[in-house]
Amino acid sequence: MSVRFDVRAFTVVVLLLVAALAASVVLIGTGDFPIPAADVIRTLLGNGDAGQEFIVNELRLPRVLVGLLVGASLGLGGALFQTISRNPLGSPDVLGLGQGSTAGALVMIVLFSGSATQVAVGALVGGLVTGLAIYVLAWKRGVHGYRLVLVGIGVSAIVTAVNGYLITKADLVDAARAVVWMTGSLNGRDWDQVWPLLGLCAVLVPLVLGNARGLRMLEMGDDVAYALGVRVERTRLLLLVAAVLLTAAATAAAGPVGFVALTAPQLARRLTRSPGPNLVPAMCMGATLLVVADWASQRAFGADQLPVGVVTGVLGGVYLLWLLVTERKAGRI
Repeated sequence: MSVRFDVRAFTVVVLLLVAALAASVVLIGTGDFPIPAADVIRTLLGNGDAGQEFIVNELRLPRVLVGLLVGASLGLGGALFQTISRNPLGSPDVLGLGQGSTAGALVMIVLFSGSATQVAVGALVGGLVTGLAIYVLAWKRGVHGYRLVLVGIGVSAIVTAVNGYLITKADLVDAARAVVWMTGSLNGRDWDQVWPLLGLCAVLVPLVLGNARGLRMLEMGDDVAYALGVRVERTRLLLLVAAVLLTAAATAAAGPVGFVALTAPQLARRLTRSPGPNLVPAMCMGATLLVVADWASQRAFGADQLPVGVVTGVLGGVYLLWLLVTERKAGRI
């Protein structure tokens, strides 16, 4: 038995973790009542005063934890989709899973005036149904990467139209609530969002990492993977289900935060310069990106003025344009 140790990838993971933790401490101290980083750390260790403990532990810490978990989930889900499809555009943003989760949430908001918990459940169910539909429509003696992306784009267009229809049918209050949710935000997140997402990650992350070898073999093609003893369709289906669950759960917790799933795996791969899916670096990159984007939005516009989904959407859109130009120059699209 042997273990391959990549020093550069390990170093990148450690640096990303340090950056994510540092950004989290700074983010906890940012707001209408600023708290120095030293006081934040002291409060987290249980040595702060009563006011600081309430602000840090009850108001700001859950928001930051949701941001870390959502970013890590989107980064891991994006890495899985891009590896399985063998396409840098194969992310939940392009495949329509975010739109599917949005449709489920809008159904609960517009048609049933559901509570926050019901909206989250609706988003989770919507993402799962959309993922199942994409897989079934893309199936033809297996799931080919480009077929998966093309079917996902088509499903995304249909679901986007449905979302637009639901918005037009909503009354003013529900429409405003739906638009705020669709932007993607960490505002108002508390421990009710932390624990379900943490529990799901505790189950799915070890499951995905345990199948990392099979995923690496899938990158070389189905025939090679078969020859190396990988149960191709079983492994692909298992990892697709895990990716859909991660993406849908992240969307249910924070709304459709755009482009983190697209950019995080590719930035992680460029930093590590390592072949393979780079699952752990993608998770760490996603978490770091989201908390840094949330901090930037608060520093520039105030705590509740600009949702983090707007920041990631702008940055991700610029990155997507650059990626399309690069892929076109390389003759891959």
